[in-house]
Amino acid sequence: MSDDSEIIRGSGNIFRDLGHPGADREQLRALLAAQIIGVLEDRHLTARAAHDLTGVAAADFSRIRNANLDRFTIDRLMTILAGLGQQVDVTVKVRPRPSGLAAAGLGV
Repeated sequence: MSDDSEIIRGSGNIFRDLGHPGADREQLRALLAAQIIGVLEDRHLTARAAHDLTGVAAADFSRIRNANLDRFTIDRLMTILAGLGQQVDVTVKVRPRPSGLAAAGLGV
């Protein structure tokens, strides 16, 4: 039995690897949501308890837990983290895109 599989190293951004438009934005939203989920789990907070603590709708916490992030801006996710007593530090690194991606508009 021959295995002709090829291993390809990902970029660290699954959205970019799959060619999603707005890949960098989607990756950041996913990372912020993961942090929110982590805080909820660490504190054993239900969606209702998180609502009582932050004033954010319990349904929004359920959406975040289910990775249904279409309704959330980066700013809103950061505000939710702040409401959970978290400080968000942002570091920006800018570099030229590999050729071909910039022209295709991927990751914007």
